[in-house]
Amino acid sequence: MTVRTPIDVELDAETEIAIRQDLTLTALGKRPADTALRVGRLLDVATRTWRHDQEIIIKGRRIAYVGDAGSYPGEVGRRVHEPELSAVPGLGEIHKHIESSHLTPEYEAALVLPRGNTWTCEASHEFSNVNGAKTLDFWLSARAAGSPLKIFPLPGSAVPPTGYEHGGGWFGYEEQKRFMQESLMTAGLDEVMDWPSVWNPDNPSYDRLWGMIRATFERRGVVEGHAAGIRDVSTINAFAAAGLSSDHEAWTVEEFWEKLTHGLFMELRIHSLPEVIAGLLEKGLQDWSQIALTTDDRSASDTLKLGATDYNVRMAIEAGLPPEIAVQCVTINPARHMRLTPWVGSIAPGRYADIVLVSDMQSFAIEKVWADGEPVSEGKTYLPPIPQIDWPDWATKTVNIGRALTAEDFHIKAEAGRSSMTAAVLRPFHWTDDFLTFDLPVENGLVQRDESRNITKFAIVDRFSGKAAVSKMFWLGCGPRTPDTALACSMAHDKHNIWCAGSSDEAMAAAVNAIAEMDGGWALVREGEAAATVRYEVAGLMSCRTAEDLDADMQALYAEGEKVDWMYEPTFHPRWGPGFPERLAFATLTCAPWRWVLVAPSDHAPQGLVNVATGETHPVVF
Repeated sequence: MTVRTPIDVELDAETEIAIRQDLTLTALGKRPADTALRVGRLLDVATRTWRHDQEIIIKGRRIAYVGDAGSYPGEVGRRVHEPELSAVPGLGEIHKHIESSHLTPEYEAALVLPRGNTWTCEASHEFSNVNGAKTLDFWLSARAAGSPLKIFPLPGSAVPPTGYEHGGGWFGYEEQKRFMQESLMTAGLDEVMDWPSVWNPDNPSYDRLWGMIRATFERRGVVEGHAAGIRDVSTINAFAAAGLSSDHEAWTVEEFWEKLTHGLFMELRIHSLPEVIAGLLEKGLQDWSQIALTTDDRSASDTLKLGATDYNVRMAIEAGLPPEIAVQCVTINPARHMRLTPWVGSIAPGRYADIVLVSDMQSFAIEKVWADGEPVSEGKTYLPPIPQIDWPDWATKTVNIGRALTAEDFHIKAEAGRSSMTAAVLRPFHWTDDFLTFDLPVENGLVQRDESRNITKFAIVDRFSGKAAVSKMFWLGCGPRTPDTALACSMAHDKHNIWCAGSSDEAMAAAVNAIAEMDGGWALVREGEAAATVRYEVAGLMSCRTAEDLDADMQALYAEGEKVDWMYEPTFHPRWGPGFPERLAFATLTCAPWRWVLVAPSDHAPQGLVNVATGETHPVVF
């Protein structure tokens, strides 16, 4: 009987050597193997060729030997034969925010493993911005407790996202050096988003970011990039010269091609996948090794409906990419880029025994998945027990407003004697150089909303300092028109303070207080009454339960949201339209190409309105 090394120390360097020594003798047949999995055919992703009637010999959690059926010279404890199925490597996510599934990692595993996803490079600027000091503790906990999903954390570069934000964590050279030294699972540095801080020595985050890049280079880690809005050749050259190795923000074939030909590893999201793949095929691209398919952000509800990494593969095949290349783009390509090929990315000796068994490659129909040398799913049914993790207070008590808020906290006061004020106004995904301006009426000394022009109130509540600090301003086309109604959420990329949009200050206070009471999530107050809540009790971003249970709460929230009259103005972002404004969770991003953004109040920007490209501040009414 094989005695397995505890998962929490398996990628310790000394333990890794012991595992390799055992695999060496097992491959030679001098020690017995645990399992022989025989398959009808096997995709060798290194050569993009099919090998027929193959045996995969497994010892512990790893592959010891791959070869023609019957060729293994040693003894095997059990034999499994799948003659009608094709084996491809466990699928990998090169860039994903598990927080965006809103499930804790052990429940994420139960959701994505039956869909073929056996390893994930976790882009951790979400949790890192909530509790930076504990980022590795959090991401390695589920694996240590027995979860088959391999999570390779990349601590967030955007902690904080800009020099004008605070709270939750601060990462620089020393922090990244420690993360890179603590675990072989740490693959590098998460997407460097704050481009103005990279190129501009006068930016307040310049030294912090370059310190993290230096610490990553010192350990030969990978520095991931985020080149949103960077399209001119000069800036693309500068971005690549800085050592930022990749981009997942290209939206057109031309942008994708320009970045690809300047040395960036390109990570293709589904939003533009069909058009980009068709364009690359039309250009006659032969070598796809510098391309991966990536999920980035996908909720548990959408994964239940669409799929996980398998959905990305099917979309690529439907767009015309040969199935074998599509599989390379979620296995060997991302593993090579992230320097993880000793462990994942192929069905080969020394790698984890993570194998996806497919009945039809053209439709990419997954029948069974193996991980860590054991079956983990049949169809969409997850087989292993889900580890029960009692997440500590540092993960669950992350909302600290300091007191219950009142309507007064959301008032925007007018200057004495004024009957109207000019308001600085934003709208979701406002990427232009300047804010909008509108004249708004004053009543009882307070500046008022104007629903007739789609102008509502939007606020950011500091959930870290305990000072009950609230920044508020007027936004265009982003909230409820229904009276005494507000929507609030503790997921607010990327700093993840609480955002709230509402038609009355009383409703906004009630919605934010509901969020605080349940330690994070969504709250909808409709016509003065609590209508629906969804709990994200872990970091204010995730919930410790099944995808189906979480989805049921989300569907109830959507149903109540359909009873609200939501304002809407066309935005620059093609993903979202009118209706329930889930897009507001992404509307407080401060990475390039954003300019004016509302952030939590700080000494630098007491009212919270700041141009994150220049540091300029402005009053919200004047």
